[in-house]
Amino acid sequence: MPTTLSLSLRRLWTLDKFAYSLRVFLAFSGALLLSWALADIGLVIPLFLGIIASALSETDDSWQGRLQALVVTLICFAAASLIVRWLFPWPWLFALGLGLATFVLVMLGAVGQRYATIASGTLILSIYTMINIEHHGGVPQAGDWSQMLLILSGAAWYGAISVVWCALFSRQPVKQSMARLYRELARYLMLKATLFEPLRGVDVEARRLALARQNGRVVEALNLAKETIFRRLEGQRGEGKLNRYLRIYFIAQDIHERASSSHYPYARLTEAFFHYDVLFRCQRLLDQQGQACRRLAKALLLNQPFEHDQSEQALADLRASIDHLKGMRNPAWRELMPPLNALADNLASLESQLVLAHNPDSDSSPGDTSLFDRSPGSVKDAWERIRLNLTVASPTFRHGLRLAVALLAGYGVLHLIHPTQGFWILLTTLFVCRPNFAATRRFLSQRIVGTVLGLVAGWVSITLFPSPLLQTLIAVAAGVTFFATRERHYVIATAAITLLVLCSFNQVGDGFDLIWPRLFDTLIGATIAGAAVFLILPDWQGRRLHRQAAAALQASRRYLEEILHQYASGKQDDLAYRLARRNAHNADAALSTMLANMLQEPEHYRRRDADDGFRFLVHSHTLLGYLSALGAHRHRLDAEEADAQLLPNGERIAGYLAALAERLERRQPVAELEAEREALLTSLEQEVLQSPEEEEQEYRPMHGQLLLVARQLTPLSEAAERLVAMRDRPEREALNAAG
Repeated sequence: MPTTLSLSLRRLWTLDKFAYSLRVFLAFSGALLLSWALADIGLVIPLFLGIIASALSETDDSWQGRLQALVVTLICFAAASLIVRWLFPWPWLFALGLGLATFVLVMLGAVGQRYATIASGTLILSIYTMINIEHHGGVPQAGDWSQMLLILSGAAWYGAISVVWCALFSRQPVKQSMARLYRELARYLMLKATLFEPLRGVDVEARRLALARQNGRVVEALNLAKETIFRRLEGQRGEGKLNRYLRIYFIAQDIHERASSSHYPYARLTEAFFHYDVLFRCQRLLDQQGQACRRLAKALLLNQPFEHDQSEQALADLRASIDHLKGMRNPAWRELMPPLNALADNLASLESQLVLAHNPDSDSSPGDTSLFDRSPGSVKDAWERIRLNLTVASPTFRHGLRLAVALLAGYGVLHLIHPTQGFWILLTTLFVCRPNFAATRRFLSQRIVGTVLGLVAGWVSITLFPSPLLQTLIAVAAGVTFFATRERHYVIATAAITLLVLCSFNQVGDGFDLIWPRLFDTLIGATIAGAAVFLILPDWQGRRLHRQAAAALQASRRYLEEILHQYASGKQDDLAYRLARRNAHNADAALSTMLANMLQEPEHYRRRDADDGFRFLVHSHTLLGYLSALGAHRHRLDAEEADAQLLPNGERIAGYLAALAERLERRQPVAELEAEREALLTSLEQEVLQSPEEEEQEYRPMHGQLLLVARQLTPLSEAAERLVAMRDRPEREALNAAG
C-alpha cells in the first residue's frame, strides 16, 4: 500500500499543472490564514485578486530570472494601480488613459513572450483594481491606500512563493517540457507509420494533412523545450543535469528530422510492394519507435531507467525483408530499391538515437551545443521590434487597437446604463477578445457557458453552505481549479473563477446580488469583444494566407541552402543549420495553425480559400519531408563524386523556391517559372538515364532527394497559383451572382 501511494504521488508530481496549482493553493491558503488571524475576512478579496493577477503573469524562468520578472511585474502593477486610482474620478481622463495604456501594453508584447505575459497581467490587475474600488463605493478615499497595498501584497506573496519554488525545483519544468516533446514525437511517429500501411483506397492526403498538423505540435513542443532549457542554462553551463537534458533535446531534434524525412512517394511504394511485407515492417518499426518515445517520456518524468529493446527486432525484420526483395532481382524495382535501402538506414539511425537517449552522457562529442537567444539583447533591439509592428499589417498592432477600442466601448456602456458591478464588462472583454476571430469565437462561447455554470454552482454553494468558513474554502478550491484547467478546459476554468467570485464577495456582502449583474456583464462584454474582432480591422486569415505560404517557401529555401553548404563543407549540427531547420518547421507549423483558424471563420470570408490552403500545406510539408531526408543523409562530397556535380542543381532549386515565394508574396502569376522548373527536372532525370544498369544501385541522397524535390515543384507551383488567384475570386463570384 505505501508503495502504491508513493507511486501515485510521483505520478501526480509529474503533471505539468500540479506544481502550478499547488503554488496557487499555498498562496490562497496563506491569504486566508492571514485574514482569519486578523479577524478581517474582507482582506480576502484584494489579496485573492493580487494573487490571481500575479499567477497569470508568471513567466517560465530560473529563480534569478523569475525574481527579475517579479520586480518588473510589481513595478508595472503598482504603476497601473496608481494610475487607475488617480484617474478613476474623471471618466474622460480615465477613458483616455485606459485606451492608451491598453494599446501600449499590447504592443509591448511584440518584444517577446515574457513581456506579453507581464503586460497581460498588468491589464488584468488594472481591471481588478477598478472592481475593488467600485466594490468599496466607487470613489477612492483620499489617503486610504490599504486596498491597493493589499492587492500588491497578494501579488508579491504569490511571486515570492514562485521564486522559492523555482529555486527548489528548477529542473522539474525541464523534465516536463522534455516529456511533452517526446510524447508529441511519439504521436508523430505513429501517425507517420500509418502512411506505410499497405492498403488501397486509403485517403493518403488526409493522413498527410493530419501529419502536418501533428508536426506543428511537435514544433511547438520543441520550441517550448528549447526555451525552458535555455532560461535555466544562462550562466549555468557547467551544471551536469541541465547539460544532460540539453543532449536529450538535441537527440529529439535529430529524431524529428529523421522522422519527418520522406525518401519516396508512399503511394508508389504501396503499389509496387503491395503483396510483400516490407511496408508492414516499416510501419511496425515506426510504431515501435513511437512507443519507445512514449516510454522515454514516462522515464524522464519518473526518473526511471529507459528500457528500449522492442524495436530492435522490428529493425532486424525490416532488413531481412529488404534482403529478400533484393534476392528476387526484379528489374521493375531498380528505381525503388535504393530509396527503400535509404529508408531502412534512416530508421536504423533513428533507432541509434533512441539507444543514445537511454544514456545521453555516452556521447563524448556533442558538437555545437549553443542555442539561439530570441529575446532582445538591448533596449534598442526591443524598440526595433515594437517599431516594426507599428503598422496596420501587423497582427499585434491590429489586436492592440482593437482591444483598446473594445475596452473603451465597454467603459462607455458601463457609464451609459450604470450596471451594478459594471467593470466585469471590461474583464470579460479583456479575456474574450483575442488576436484572431477563431480564438475569440471559441473563448466567447466558452466564457458564457462557463459563467452560467459557475453562477449556478455559486448559487447552490452559498445557499447550501451559509458558513463563511466553508464558502471561503470553496473559493480556494475554485481558484486552484481555475489555474489547473484554464489552458485546456476553459469552460471549467470560467465556472471555477465565477464560483470563487461569488463565494469571496459573499463574505463582505450579499453574493446573491452579484449573480444577475455578473451574467449580464458577461453577455455585454462578450458581445463587445465579438463585435470588435468582427468589425475593427478584422484579421481574416485568408488575407494573409499567401504571405504565410511564401514565408514557408522562403524558410524551406534557406533550409535547403544550409543542407547544400554542409554537403560542400561537411556534416555538423551547428547553430546555423539547426536554426534554418527549426525556422522551416516553424513556418510549416504557422501555416498549419493559420489554416486551422480559417476553418472557424465565417463561410463568407474563407470561401474556398481554406481548401486551396490545405492543398498547398500538404505539398509544402511533402517538400519539407524531402529536404529533411536530404539533411538526414548529409555528408561531405568529394570533388570526384558524381553527386558533387549536382550542387549547382540544388542551388537552382533554391533559387526557384525564392522566385516562387516572391511571386506568391506579391500575388503575381507563377506560370513564367515553368521553363526553369522543366529544365531542372530534365537535368536531374537525365542522370537516371545515364546511370549504368546495375543489379544493386547505390543510393545517392543528393540526386535522389533533389529529383523528388524537383518533381514536387510542379504540384507546389500549381497550389501556389491557386493562392495567387484568390485575389480575383471575390470579384468573379460577385459578377457570377449578379449575372
